[in-house]
Amino acid sequence: MTTRITSAFGPFTPARQVTEGHDLSGMTAIVTGAATGIGIETARALALAGAEVVIAARKPDLAEAAVADINAGAPGKASWSMLDLSDFASIRAFTERWGDRPLNILINNAAVMACPLDYTKDGLEMQIGTNHFGHYLMTVPLATALEAGAKASGKTSRLVSLSSIGHRRSGIRWDDPHFRGGPYDKWESYGQAKTANALFAVGFHKRFKDRGITANAVMPGGIMTPLQRHLPLEEQKAMGWIDDNGKVRDGFKTTEQGASTSVWAAVGAELEGIGGLYLEDCAQAGPWTEAMPWAGVLPHALDPESADRLWALSVETTGVG
Repeated sequence: MTTRITSAFGPFTPARQVTEGHDLSGMTAIVTGAATGIGIETARALALAGAEVVIAARKPDLAEAAVADINAGAPGKASWSMLDLSDFASIRAFTERWGDRPLNILINNAAVMACPLDYTKDGLEMQIGTNHFGHYLMTVPLATALEAGAKASGKTSRLVSLSSIGHRRSGIRWDDPHFRGGPYDKWESYGQAKTANALFAVGFHKRFKDRGITANAVMPGGIMTPLQRHLPLEEQKAMGWIDDNGKVRDGFKTTEQGASTSVWAAVGAELEGIGGLYLEDCAQAGPWTEAMPWAGVLPHALDPESADRLWALSVETTGVG
């Protein structure tokens, strides 16, 4: 590995500290799934630095509450737009509403984790269908807007694709990505989807870096958010995430700390013009090892050939590309 890219920040740095000293006035950002969890803290940090932030979400009540919360500290900087990543029609409507409006930052933050077997409105397994194919269908048409944002600002526009240490559980199941021909495992499904999120950053960066757009994947860390909504309390205890008294284990982050790497990927000067990386704790990740199983990245999540193969599958699945 070449010299790792690092920053002045660490795993427990609050997101708003990452944007200190950055003037994002005149810049526009979209953050998917930003009505709750680390998404709202990502949007808040960008808005506090002056960016116009659009929360892309599927629940109006939560989105409106998030907008009001952010605008209380950064008046007029946040708004929201309907987006259901499990519905191709909703995704197409979102990108059509956006049109060619310049865009500087796109943070693909929304996700579903470890849900029971389910399928999107378009017949895709829910986790990879929402986490990857939904984001793919939204992002590729927005490339023109990201290119316009780069030309207007004189800086590269940035795509941030949220992955997870969960990628270690599975590569892409090329023969049966939608679990139609064999038993379903919710964690294998999640691992596949998070591998796809990392590979998408690799593939997108390769295709759009010459148009002024960079892309990196982010592992935000362990954070208690609505992402755990499909996990029974007893299962979270069994995995050691919380103890019998409901205390979250040491090492978990607050939602604002969990947003910091996404924000660094979006604004960090260290990453100007650089992409195709997997980032964690406000730095480029090192290789995964058995000695430190909750950190690092496995080769299958950054493999260029797999990224190309996934891109071809995504074109075939969505009709876009």
